[in-house]
Amino acid sequence: MLEHKFNGTAFTVGIEEELMLLDPDSLDLAHGIGAVLPAIPADYEGQVKTELFQSVLEIATLPCADLAEAGEQLRELRSMVASVAADHGMLLGAAGTHPFALCDDQRIVEKERYLELADELGFIAERELIFGTHVHIGLDAPDKAIYVADGIRRYLPLMLALSANSPFWEGRDTGMQSARTPVFRAFPRVGVPPHYGTWEIFSGRVEQMTRSGAIDDYTYLWWDVRPHPNLGTVETRIFDQANSLDDTLAFAALTQSLAHRLSRIYANGEPLFEVFWEIIDDNKVRAALRGLEGRLLDLSEGAHVPATELAARLLDELRPSAVELGCEAQLERIAGIAEGGTGATRQLALAAELDGDLRELVRRAVVIGA
Repeated sequence: MLEHKFNGTAFTVGIEEELMLLDPDSLDLAHGIGAVLPAIPADYEGQVKTELFQSVLEIATLPCADLAEAGEQLRELRSMVASVAADHGMLLGAAGTHPFALCDDQRIVEKERYLELADELGFIAERELIFGTHVHIGLDAPDKAIYVADGIRRYLPLMLALSANSPFWEGRDTGMQSARTPVFRAFPRVGVPPHYGTWEIFSGRVEQMTRSGAIDDYTYLWWDVRPHPNLGTVETRIFDQANSLDDTLAFAALTQSLAHRLSRIYANGEPLFEVFWEIIDDNKVRAALRGLEGRLLDLSEGAHVPATELAARLLDELRPSAVELGCEAQLERIAGIAEGGTGATRQLALAAELDGDLRELVRRAVVIGA
């Protein structure tokens, strides 16, 4: 079976944000990662990384004992990268998509993994101009990690609905709250993962794919939630990138609290029955289209209900875990999002106010610190 590190402290938190480098005049994406990376202070080695395109960078916290520590690190990382970008004539931005940047204008980072990916997937890779947030939660046993990942799987549509922040794509209003979702859907091995059930099953299926040559290793499984054996975490990858750091921390609190609650259920010996892929995927499409303004299938009742109702119910279930973890304040931000609207609804309202001026929309809704 695969080697793993599911033997450390449970419920540690790590957060990764995919951010934009922007031209300060046009507010289009800037091919600036080659200038930014060498200027990152040595103290942050490994915490600022490349992504597929030269206009994108990723910041990543170290493993943190709690969400307060993760928030401090993210705030410091955002500030530091924004300062470095400014020194090189660029702004820093955050959203699930850039409202008007064109895929055809982007340049691939000159790195073996990305060049191979672009060569293999061609048009599919060339369209991957999207930005997301990944949340890692430490788990202390491999079967528990699979149980937690399988459990989070059924909540993925609601998590997407809450984080939807990409209504625009290449200059047009897509009519969706998360255009990032169908763009990434074109990649292989993405979206709602299988229900694995046990570490042995997960390990065997990964090994079969590597033996067949389909993938080099498990990191080429880009599921919306996946076990990360090398880090000893369960990684949730469903969230559109938020502009607000408070929103990012709210999504992390939701993920950490959900992992904690599922771990308690696992410890009680309750079996986790598989929810069919097609049901979760149908819910996910509904979430991408309408966000919190739509209706999602309530798996417990077998009926479609407002997404906000599901969010309120889940918050009630997770509050005891949030209190125990010390992230209740961050989790409560989810209630504010459910009441006040997602990043996508804010973008759409602002675009209407600006009479469709997407350049000004970027300045007000995407630029960090604007």
